[in-house]
Amino acid sequence: MTLNDAQTQKTYTISDIGGFGNERRRLLDMGFTPETKVNVLTRAPFGGTVLVSLRNFIVALREDAASLVVLKGRA
Repeated sequence: MTLNDAQTQKTYTISDIGGFGNERRRLLDMGFTPETKVNVLTRAPFGGTVLVSLRNFIVALREDAASLVVLKGRA
């Protein structure tokens, strides 16, 4: 399951970060590392962005970036 598939108001654990090069590096630099807990707060009504909370800050990710974050399941 990826961050795009996750339900809102649920907490998950990151399993892996997909992608290559700058896409992957950018996510890792923002704190999206394996074994990190992430809470899906909300998503845009017609797609586009996913709002998540991790490591005591809030991040808005585009759908293409959110599809690179692989989740283990509920924490």
